[in-house]
Amino acid sequence: MIQIFKRWLSAGPADAAGNFKPVAVWAQARDASFRTVHDGAGFVVEGRLGPTAWRMEWGPSQRRYIQGRELRLRADLGAGAVDLQLLLINRPLQEAMEAAVFDQYVEGVQTRIDDQTPPEMRWLVMFPKLSGHDMGVLRQAFVGVASSKIWLAQWLAGPLSGALVTHVAAGTDASHPMVLMIGRGRLTLRTQLDEPGEKTLEVCLKLFETALREAGRVADQAAAPLAPSTQPSLWSSSAMPSEEPVG
Repeated sequence: MIQIFKRWLSAGPADAAGNFKPVAVWAQARDASFRTVHDGAGFVVEGRLGPTAWRMEWGPSQRRYIQGRELRLRADLGAGAVDLQLLLINRPLQEAMEAAVFDQYVEGVQTRIDDQTPPEMRWLVMFPKLSGHDMGVLRQAFVGVASSKIWLAQWLAGPLSGALVTHVAAGTDASHPMVLMIGRGRLTLRTQLDEPGEKTLEVCLKLFETALREAGRVADQAAAPLAPSTQPSLWSSSAMPSEEPVG
């Protein structure tokens, strides 16, 4: 995976628009809109979770660390989330990113990370990580960093941790890059997806919807002034779910 960072990847041949008919049917069943893009080489699905609109895109990768085709899900969280900077990535991607940063900015000629570097890569080296203890059941499969670890812990303290465990157990390829982040008031999920089967799209959307609901909860807490006695704290070991191996 490290070599992926050292070159831009070209997109593969366009898929025929007819190949997306099962996806269009799946979207219609969810009361979501569907359309093809990139001359039939990708698609966009737009739907809602309650009052919040979400957008799913599949097509050529927009990130160097994702090879070939990429699935992206995005939703705006509102003004309460503007200051939140929270990032979860799977461990294979973390290892590749850190190796690439060392190669490019330590052994290479660059001396600082610039705005051309994706925010998830900048955050990985800028922000503190949650400890393995604080990551709980996710510590073997994921790494979490944030500008404020308290809010990242709050995001994971509810159903999101269980949804991530379920996502891994559903048979998704753990070696493929996966990013789940909140930044600039938006929730984003990115992962490599070579073939957009409707079953895989449903698994990813369920994870995203859980992350979206929990992000809304954290954004509301972050926007509201709290008394010192009610300030959120990193969860205790007694509050964590049972620590079964993940992966």
